[in-house]
Amino acid sequence: MKIQERTGAGAGRSAAPAQPPVGDRLPTPPRERKPALAALAVLLILLGALGATTLVLRAGDRIEVIKVTQDIEPGDSVNKDNITSVMVAADNGVNYVKWDQRSQLMKLKARTAIYKGTVVVGQMFAEGSTLPAGKAVVGVALKEGQYPADIKNGDTVAVYNVDTSGKSTGSGASSSAGGLIVDNAKVQKRADDSDATISTGNLSLTLLVDQTDAAAVARAASAGTVAVVHVPGSGN
Repeated sequence: MKIQERTGAGAGRSAAPAQPPVGDRLPTPPRERKPALAALAVLLILLGALGATTLVLRAGDRIEVIKVTQDIEPGDSVNKDNITSVMVAADNGVNYVKWDQRSQLMKLKARTAIYKGTVVVGQMFAEGSTLPAGKAVVGVALKEGQYPADIKNGDTVAVYNVDTSGKSTGSGASSSAGGLIVDNAKVQKRADDSDATISTGNLSLTLLVDQTDAAAVARAASAGTVAVVHVPGSGN
């Protein structure tokens, strides 16, 4: 009787799933480590930081130099009214004229025309006369109708003697009445009365010409018989 009761009690129990022993579980594979890739990543981060630092340092290495604010003709000098300061990146390969050197620069003469907006370098200036060999500077005074209205510094012009009296102003074909004197003079400086209260229409030009033509131009200018016209070309 006892045996049957035990058997009946065991028959009413639900069968529990068998659990595998702890010692039978599969081992977890070890995580693979790649020290070379980690070192490379660290190196790239360091290189990037170094590059950024270098750029910042270079951007901060700037100097104050001179820039012209008006056209400067050959033989002219800078002054406090035609220059300003500007910051540029320092470069040992460029002979910039620093802003604190402007007083020394004012004692020098421009070798060639220097245009508005140009940053000055030392090679643009020299001591003493800067006229090219074989050239001369002549001033002429013109009345309205003897010059183009749009004439400006740096233009190339032809110079004529417009004397209608039939008298020669000197020897040679270039100085004869009504003839061409110079075919490619360079306008170095223009001065007119545009700022005056009453404009007379007169214009004064400083011209760069060959020495051989200077006397004829001066004679015609003295007689008031000079006229200039634009011609193609970049001048002398």
